[in-house]
Amino acid sequence: MAKSPGDVVLRLQGVQRSYVSGDGERLSVLRGVDFTLHAGEIVALVAPSGTGKSTLLHVAGLLDSPDGGSVEIGGRDATRLSDGERTVIRSHEVGFVYQFHHLLGEFTARENVMLPQMIAWRARGAARLRADALLGSFGLAHRLDHLPGKLSGGEQQRVAIARSLANEPSLLLADEPTGNLDVRTADVVFEELLGAVRRSGLGALIATHNDALAARMDRVVTLRDGALVAL
Repeated sequence: MAKSPGDVVLRLQGVQRSYVSGDGERLSVLRGVDFTLHAGEIVALVAPSGTGKSTLLHVAGLLDSPDGGSVEIGGRDATRLSDGERTVIRSHEVGFVYQFHHLLGEFTARENVMLPQMIAWRARGAARLRADALLGSFGLAHRLDHLPGKLSGGEQQRVAIARSLANEPSLLLADEPTGNLDVRTADVVFEELLGAVRRSGLGALIATHNDALAARMDRVVTLRDGALVAL
């Protein structure tokens, strides 16, 4: 759930992550990342492809485990929790937005936003009301019953953003959330994303290649030699 302004929603301390390539070579991607994100703060992560942006977001969102260091969400060190406990935190405290919307094609816009709420044990009626309210706030009140295939690219990404906010997370992680859209649509959707994040009061870490979009956020960081540094 959203925290009070200024509360720490994410803290990474000494996070390390490496992978073994096909020829057996170990590749170090994250080499002691330190980072703190507060409620009400929007931070841009700007770095070239292949530097570890997605890896960092996956570790921060508990989709991947670090080789070393700690990942704290809401004051809890998730590296010390069981898989089940990490899943609960991921479901209730973390919202994800990706470059491609990843909507379920056989479900309507409304149902795509209802599903994560029902998985988190919210009653169907309450989930429907929240889905309608969220989608309405993105100008999609007239598209609630449309399947993703009947929506434009911008509309699909708006549904994906609404879905990420459905369980009222304290932390939003976004990986190139408008990278799959044309320039004009990306600008509009990104502005709506920023507005929704600020209204919610959560903390957001948003990866983008777009310097103009990054400039709208509160601060900008980059990955350099496996460490996170301010720009």
